[in-house]
Amino acid sequence: MVSAEGVGLHVMNRLTMMEHVHLAGEDEDDMYSGFNDYNATLDTEDLAHDENFQKAVLRTSHGRRPPPTAKMPPGTSARLGTAARGRVGLPSSMGRPITGAIQADGQARPMTAVRAAGFTSSGNRGVGFDPMNQAGRGPAPPLEPKPEDSPEEKIRQLEKKVNELIEESCFGNSQGELGLALEKAKEAGRKERVLVRQREQLSMGDQINLDLTYSVLFNLANQYAANEMFAEALNTYQVIVKNRMFSNAGRLKVNMGNIYFRQKNYPKAIKFYRMALDQVPNTHKEMRTNIMQNIGIVFVKMGQYNDAITSFEHIMSESPTFKTGFNLILCYFALGDRDKMRRAFQKLLTVDLKIDDEDKYLPHGDDKQYNLVLEVIKNDALRQIEREKKYEAERCIKTAAKIISPAIEATFSIGYDWCIEQVKNSQYIDLSHDLEIDKAIMFLKQKDFQQAIETLKSFEKKDSKVASTAATNLSFLYFLETDLAQADKYAEVAMTADRYNPAALVNKGNVLFAKRDYEKAREFYKEALSNDSSCVEALYNLGLSNKRLGRLEDALDCFYKLHAILRNSPQVMYQIADIHDQLDDSAQATEWFMQLLGVTPSDSSILARMGELYDNEGDKSQAFQYYYDSYRHDPSNIPVIEWLGAYYIDSQFCEKAIHYFERAAIVQPNQVKWQLMIASCHRRSGNYQQALETYKQIHRKFPDNVECLKFLVRLCTDMGLKEAQDYATKLKKAEKAKELRDQRATSGTRRGSGRGRREGSAGSDREGSGSGHRKEKGRQRGDRKRPTFDEEEENPYQSGQKQDIDATYSDPLGPQIERPKTAARRKDAMEDEFGDEELGDDMLPD
Repeated sequence: MVSAEGVGLHVMNRLTMMEHVHLAGEDEDDMYSGFNDYNATLDTEDLAHDENFQKAVLRTSHGRRPPPTAKMPPGTSARLGTAARGRVGLPSSMGRPITGAIQADGQARPMTAVRAAGFTSSGNRGVGFDPMNQAGRGPAPPLEPKPEDSPEEKIRQLEKKVNELIEESCFGNSQGELGLALEKAKEAGRKERVLVRQREQLSMGDQINLDLTYSVLFNLANQYAANEMFAEALNTYQVIVKNRMFSNAGRLKVNMGNIYFRQKNYPKAIKFYRMALDQVPNTHKEMRTNIMQNIGIVFVKMGQYNDAITSFEHIMSESPTFKTGFNLILCYFALGDRDKMRRAFQKLLTVDLKIDDEDKYLPHGDDKQYNLVLEVIKNDALRQIEREKKYEAERCIKTAAKIISPAIEATFSIGYDWCIEQVKNSQYIDLSHDLEIDKAIMFLKQKDFQQAIETLKSFEKKDSKVASTAATNLSFLYFLETDLAQADKYAEVAMTADRYNPAALVNKGNVLFAKRDYEKAREFYKEALSNDSSCVEALYNLGLSNKRLGRLEDALDCFYKLHAILRNSPQVMYQIADIHDQLDDSAQATEWFMQLLGVTPSDSSILARMGELYDNEGDKSQAFQYYYDSYRHDPSNIPVIEWLGAYYIDSQFCEKAIHYFERAAIVQPNQVKWQLMIASCHRRSGNYQQALETYKQIHRKFPDNVECLKFLVRLCTDMGLKEAQDYATKLKKAEKAKELRDQRATSGTRRGSGRGRREGSAGSDREGSGSGHRKEKGRQRGDRKRPTFDEEEENPYQSGQKQDIDATYSDPLGPQIERPKTAARRKDAMEDEFGDEELGDDMLPD
């Protein structure tokens, strides 16, 4: 509804507009005259008065509309609710009738193309160009959104979701999340089947997206193969291959052949490779070459070298590569064909790397723009690919030369010389020096050190880089031979040829380290690290130097840095644990030793160190467990054997200690103390007869041993044997001989009488060596008891008449633990504390 005030305002605006309209005069010529002649049937002006037309309109939906209630101004004709094209326009400013208006003679003027071009004679002046005649209509209504619940829209959204799942699956595979990638692939397969069913229900089967189905199945098969679910992967590939609607699906038989190869089912792998080769047209040469390469490798795995040679020779004739040439050489080597090995090596040297000249990466002194571009491209992706190809070529040539050189000639040296000569005559002449260095290394592997040294010395007058490499190896060789003068000389030569050679600097530091000049050695190790921060040898040796100098914190820092580079290096982990132990940080030392045992669980020395740590903390049970494990892996470690024997003696299980002392006697048969400990264990366990026999065996082997004679005198006296006086006489002579030896050693007349000192102090020798990882610092051993014989040496036995014999002695295993007193029965003065009638075997703890 339009109010009366609104209508009046509209009329006033129209009147104001008419004031600016210039009407053409009567005397002016009408430029549109002559266009009023038209057919009367086109006249629509009087349709409102046509009864027949109005009746027809009333029968339509338009005629049944309610009439408008707004009143029109007087003199204004009502217009139909049609498009703007049917309205009557105002007269133009030139006095000419508007196009399509009714002329005075009652005929309508024909329409022109002026309005269609967007130009009108009135009504939109100042509005601008309006080709669609929308000046007064306001903004266009918004587009009607498609209904989301329509079947077509649902199908389109579902198809989009399937594509997203495929992408997520591929991304998961590239990031190593194989389980997630497989789940996404399975979900994509389920949604794709739902999509196909919906299309079929809507009778849109002809619109099924075969490319989407192929992508879903192919991705699912790949994810199955990546997760090593080979049976499922093969079934999925079979679904694709058997569907004739998928073009070029036969090439997927290569993937099926790869799966059979991973399953080591080589006959089926060859079958599918050949089927795939039949599917690939001859125009795809690279793909056919790769398939034939796979066929050749499978034949090598099967040991059918002649069939493999056929494939490799075909590839080398069509598109030769270094890998194929190297495989061909291996096949000829397996067959022992010398001539063909030579020809194949020469063919390998003719393979083109297809890399442009290296000079393009050299800087130009004056061209700043070129140098700027060079900085950008010298390490870009293409440059890295070129380096990889070059490295692969060098590796194939060097390895092939090492393999065939002993087979093509009578000796390795002659064959290697032939290979070097062939390389010098090829485009890879730069590799000849490297091959000569490798020749020296091969001599080292064959333990022919003289030939290796002579080969390396031939490089002294050659190119600086090669000379530096040769001198570095020579320095290392002489260092291994402990010829420090020659090692120092060639280390200086290597440093002179190339001061930035980290290996040469490390060798120089090693020489100084061996001379105990740790400060100077540190400087060379630091310089090597400044030239190459990844030189692990320099970093490790720097840590050792700091450790020797007592700079434990600096050493620990070096080894922590090295541990970040070499995560599972046993040497590095041991150094960290040992430094923590020296810093009295037992918790950290134990933690690092535990990590080290995770890497090397059978290292007896580390197990012994763990036992030592727990022993120092007073945890005997844990210490025993680690010492026992160490003994199992290395039953010849004397300190471990001694600890275990002492542990059983402390636990009053002397019978079990005998086993360990017998092992020690086997390892050190010339040490009398182990025999004495065995005899003492027999005596303390109550087996006096066996103890007497053991002492007699010791006396026969070591007739001058004073301790053994003391025990024999004591036992024979206690047992009432006649041999007591004889042993007492021998004891007196042995003690006099020992005194004479000690006097001569003291006076210096016999400085070389080491044998007498060894026999005299046999009981006090602790055998500290034998554990490569024990620290040389005093440490309390807790309540641990070790057998000792020092007390007996301090109380020399004086022998006289039989009635004056003093049979006192000191037990080498230490004093016996006093038995607890009980009230069960009265203790007799002459009763043995360990009598069998009082303490049986069943009473002993397990």
